Parts: sequence; C-alpha cells; structure tokens
Amino acid sequence: MTRRRATPLETVSVTVPENALEAYEAALNSACDTVGFFRDDVTGDWRVEGVKPVNTNDSELAAALLVAGLVSGVSVPLERASTEAEGWLARTYTSFPEQPIGKRFAIRGTHLTDRPTTGRVTLTVDAGLAFGSGEHGSTRGCIVALETVARRHPRRILDLGTGSGILAIAAAKLLRRKVLGSDIEPWSVKVARRNAVQNGVGAFVRVKLADGWHSPAISGGGPYDLVFGNILARPLCSMAKHLSVHLAPGGTAILAGLLGTQARMVLAAHRRRGLVLERMLPQGPWTTLVVRKKN
Repeated sequence: MTRRRATPLETVSVTVPENALEAYEAALNSACDTVGFFRDDVTGDWRVEGVKPVNTNDSELAAALLVAGLVSGVSVPLERASTEAEGWLARTYTSFPEQPIGKRFAIRGTHLTDRPTTGRVTLTVDAGLAFGSGEHGSTRGCIVALETVARRHPRRILDLGTGSGILAIAAAKLLRRKVLGSDIEPWSVKVARRNAVQNGVGAFVRVKLADGWHSPAISGGGPYDLVFGNILARPLCSMAKHLSVHLAPGGTAILAGLLGTQARMVLAAHRRRGLVLERMLPQGPWTTLVVRKKN
C-alpha cells in the first residue's frame, strides 16, 4: 500500500513593534491556517508566525502584508521556513490538552480520547485549527466575560465576526438560546456551522455570510441583548455607532481582539456613543471590555 504524503507546509513570520502587531496578525490570518505571536521580553517586539501549505495563498499574503505596512507605517521583511507537516500536527496535539477557562467552561481538541472534566461546559474544536481560539487571550477573555453576564439571561445574541464559531457555541450551550453568528469569510462560515453541529448546538447557532452591521440580516435582527465583537481594535472603534444603535436598552457588548494598550482608545469610542464600562478583563497582553447600554 502506498503511504499518502503529508502536504508540505511552511512557516512564514515577521518581527514587528507592538503598534504594528494588530495589522500584521490580520495579514497573516488572511493566508495562513494558524497564526501565533510571541513577545521578545528584551526588545518588546513581537514575532508573528503563520503556518500554511507551500505555494498556497502567496498573492493574498503579499497583498495583505502590503496593506499592513501602509496601515501601520511599519514595513518589515517576511521570513519563510519549511515545516514538517506530520511533526507540526503532532506538536499541535501535544500543546492542546483540555483547557479549563473561567469557572464553567473547558475547550477540548477532537483528538482527545479521555473523558471530559465533569461539571464544565465542554467546547470541542479541531486541534489543527485551534490556534487563535481557546488559547488566545481575547477568546478566553470573552468566555470569562460571558460567565459574568449569563445571569441576565439575554435573549437575542449576536456573535459578530464569529470565526470558528466558538463564542456563539459557548453562548448557545450555556444559555440554551439561539445565537446569530456572522463572518465576512465564506470559509469561516462553513467551519462555524460545522463546529456548531459537532458541539450539539446546530439547531441553536445560525451563521450567515455578512459584512457586519452593513448587512440587513444583521442590522435587522436586533435589537440585541448581547453582542460579541472579538475583532480588532480599529474596526471596533469604527463600529461603535452601529453597536450603540442595535444594542437593546440594558444590553451588553463583549469587545475583544485588542491589546491592553488599545483598551482606552476602544473604550473612548464607545463611551462617546453612550455605552458605559462594566468591567475590564486582562488576559496576558490582551484585554476584553464589557460595556453596557443604559436603560
């Protein structure tokens, strides 16, 4: 029998100052299956790494890097290194055991065969796609924030920029409410739908291909009692007006995808629209904001 060869992979990376991290993480995310970032404690710079198949999405990556340089004002060279596919997947499995989050949740990879921890709401994801989900500070912050607002029993829930769907799934499993998720990427919509079914909440989680608040399917579905916005700092600022309009009186928004150094900027944009800060949840270099619309 002929053994199937693994798809050749490569690691692409850049080293950037903190003010350019957001733009370059988004650039690598546009072309890579998984993206991580690591801070050099000596220089304070960040190394952003992505893994992707060789000779795949190269034009998309080049265009995204050009935009990142223009947006951030920082231009850096791209480094490439070959990555053994089988070894990378094995390391992914090893580095992704069950992860408890907050007091009530746990995230598990599909590769795990042992019994889940009892007494926790289990979220199951593919470990090969898990980077940027459970172990990412912004996602963890959103899940912890969800625990704090669950007692309000929100009825209309929106996960804006749902990605893998993990936040929509968490809300559906904890609250047993229907959740609307949206994303601008067709691939993310497909993955989120699949993950919802895999987690037993396919009937609760509805995912639409939509350009945020500009889509009638999203803006017309409100007013929302709870909105997740795990995106990036600048898009969150630009969408503050739309959020304030489509959030129900007394409604809550959980905002993430921002570094601690960007929290004041994002908070100021939402305060100008009448939203008030309830709590700020730091997770490493990342911060999650919980804001509320006054009754």
